[in-house]
Amino acid sequence: MTGLSRTSADLDPRRRRILYRCWHRGIREMDLVLGSFAEAEIGSLGDAELDEFEAIMGEDDHDLHAWITGAQTLPEHMKTPLFARVAAYTPDFDPVTKASLELRLGHKI
Repeated sequence: MTGLSRTSADLDPRRRRILYRCWHRGIREMDLVLGSFAEAEIGSLGDAELDEFEAIMGEDDHDLHAWITGAQTLPEHMKTPLFARVAAYTPDFDPVTKASLELRLGHKI
């Protein structure tokens, strides 16, 4: 088992390697973004998308984080539909509080 919930047993070696690399990045924030994306979509990516995803993974983690969070302007070479899909997996980094849990649950706890 790699990541949070997906097994890699049904994946070819290239996809297994990518999935593993997504969860073992330089900074935890990028583990969460890339790992969550890979868990959800690695099985359905075609060869060209895998090539592009590996190129995205080759970028510096701090740059990726800054681009995904909007702290830095996204460079032209990253303005692709696949990068937008990856960036959509940005987790909620806000601290969990009683109020935030009640808001998400829709009732008092």
